[in-house]
Order: sequence, then C-alpha cells, then structure tokens
Amino acid sequence: MVDVLGGRLLVTCDGAAVEAEAALQNKVVALYFAAGRCAPSRDFTPLLCDFYTELVDEAQPPAPFEVVFVSADGSEEEMRDFMHELHGAWLALPFHDPFRLELKKRYNITAIPKLVIVKQSGEVITDKGRKQIREHGLPCFRNWVEVADIFQNFSG
Repeated sequence: MVDVLGGRLLVTCDGAAVEAEAALQNKVVALYFAAGRCAPSRDFTPLLCDFYTELVDEAQPPAPFEVVFVSADGSEEEMRDFMHELHGAWLALPFHDPFRLELKKRYNITAIPKLVIVKQSGEVITDKGRKQIREHGLPCFRNWVEVADIFQNFSG
C-alpha cells in the first residue's frame, strides 16, 4: 500500500497528519470505504474497531495491520463526526484529497461499506474483508498476513 499511497498524508481521528509511508510500511492494509450516514457502515464499524483493537492495541507484539478509512461521507464534518463517534485508532485519507475517488475506481467500490485488504503493492488480498471478519473473526488475519509479502513478526 505504500506504493499506492506513497507521498500522501493521512489523518488520525484527532486530525493529526501522518506520513503514509511511515504508517503503512510492512503492514497488511485494510481500506475501509464507508460513511456515517450508511446504516450498514454504522453496524460494521464497531466490529472492525474491536478487530483492530485486539490485533494492534492489545496484541504483544502488535499485529502488522493498519486500517485506512476512505470516506464516502457528504462533507468533512460528517466524516469527522463518524470518526469521532465510532472509529478505532486507525487512519483516514483526508476528505478533500481527490485520491479518494481514484481509490474508489481502482478497487471498484460500487457499494459501502467495503473492506478491501491489500498488500504493500496495492494488490488485493481480498475485497471481502467485511464478510471474513463477520464470519471468522481474528483468524482471518492470519490468512491475510500469509499472502501479504511482508516481514512477519506477528505471532498471535
């Protein structure tokens, strides 16, 4: 994903800017296309938040995993509200970054929410991340990391 988002800034829930290369290097990346006004997004987001928390915040060592929220909200304010209300500690592409539309086209996003799991190159591991998390929970991460072509230091 560093190959795709290289040179871009991502933002935290608190609005701090983070360099994409530093944040995504050597990680499995989940691109989360969603919106706060979308009931299925509001339903799935807490589950994704728990998944992320268990893998990254509570695991020792933390899993090589990062979520990048790609908002489909109608305004920057809606995006911020959704992030503050339901999101985990993951990153987001800034609302005004035109690359949001490019990512939507590149990964053929026709409905939300959609969780696309990608390698460092941007190649898709699965575009069914949401379904896999719902059906399998944490074990699906092991499948993703096995095909992600990253240095594996995660033993969870």
